[in-house]
Amino acid sequence: MNKTTKTLALIAVSSLFALSFNSCGKDKVIEEKNKETKEAIVKQYLDHTVYATYGSLAVESQKLVDGLEALQDDRTQDKLNEAAESFLAARKWWEKSEAFLFGAASDFGIDPHIDSWPLDEDAFNHLMDSPNMIELLATDEDGTVAGEQLGNALLGFHGIEYILFREGQPRNVNELTDDMMTYVVAVARDLRNRCFQLEVSWNDDAPAEHAALMEELELNTTVNGGNNSYGANMLLAGQAGSTYATFTNALQAIADGCIDIADEVGTSKIGKPHTGEDPHYVESPYSQRSKEDFYDNIISIQNAYMGGNDLQRDEDKSLHAYIADGNQALDEKTLKAIDNALAKINAMKAPFVQYYSDATAGAAMEACQELSDVMAEVKEEIANFDK
Repeated sequence: MNKTTKTLALIAVSSLFALSFNSCGKDKVIEEKNKETKEAIVKQYLDHTVYATYGSLAVESQKLVDGLEALQDDRTQDKLNEAAESFLAARKWWEKSEAFLFGAASDFGIDPHIDSWPLDEDAFNHLMDSPNMIELLATDEDGTVAGEQLGNALLGFHGIEYILFREGQPRNVNELTDDMMTYVVAVARDLRNRCFQLEVSWNDDAPAEHAALMEELELNTTVNGGNNSYGANMLLAGQAGSTYATFTNALQAIADGCIDIADEVGTSKIGKPHTGEDPHYVESPYSQRSKEDFYDNIISIQNAYMGGNDLQRDEDKSLHAYIADGNQALDEKTLKAIDNALAKINAMKAPFVQYYSDATAGAAMEACQELSDVMAEVKEEIANFDK
């Protein structure tokens, strides 16, 4: 190689090295900027969607216990009506949590434990004819007997709903027996325990008395039995000990939760009865609040996507803003799909238990499936932004 050729080669190598260095440096800056953005979205999501929702659920579940205990002590229609209102308040927060059933709700089996339907009426009648079990439930001061001895088809929201409601209205208090009250109070205490478990499992700053009850009952509240709560685990994305390799994975988990509940509302909650696959698979048939349940499930998606519930929202720190910044058309498509699902559910003929075969239910089913598909595009785009 002559001197001139060698010099030109060195210049070329140096230029290539400089370009590579500058490119890597630029990518590193972008990566760090995106990391901060994604971390802020995750923190907003945790503080103002997950923690806020589970905190309210925990509060309302305790009010439900208090109301049913008061009804047990003084069986009046007013107290039954008050307990029914407490039930609906707690139920609303639970339905607004279903876009984040991943984590504690699924890992600890809380979702099926407190929200299986339909209620097994034959098993309930058998329970009412079992004095030994009723006597055992009567000693169940903390809800553990109910939680351990009764199956999912007798536990949770729908067991309580069965006692409190008939044909969409609070039941006539004169229909309640002592054994029914023993049962419903024990089930409500177990429900309260599981709602506290959700709150404590996610939020390190959950009320100390709620955390203390979890320790007393020896209920799991950490990821894989380790030291991290589910919230801390998400905020530690990319660090040792977290189940999330990157904040991108954390954002995709948020999208996954939205995909799953939109699909469940469309294909199962509405779809199974509407298509005739299972006409008995009707959620909340006694209170006749199925339509409200479906609507609040979509609200849970809206809250997850928009950066918090409607009272604590910061759209600048949200999946909505993140997607809009890189793909405005997809963001507009997502917002439209959310609004369409809400509108179609709102237009359903009610009560669903009577009109599940109506065409309006089919339209809502399709809108929910479309929303699930759009959220799948959002999940894919989150990964594309890193390329």
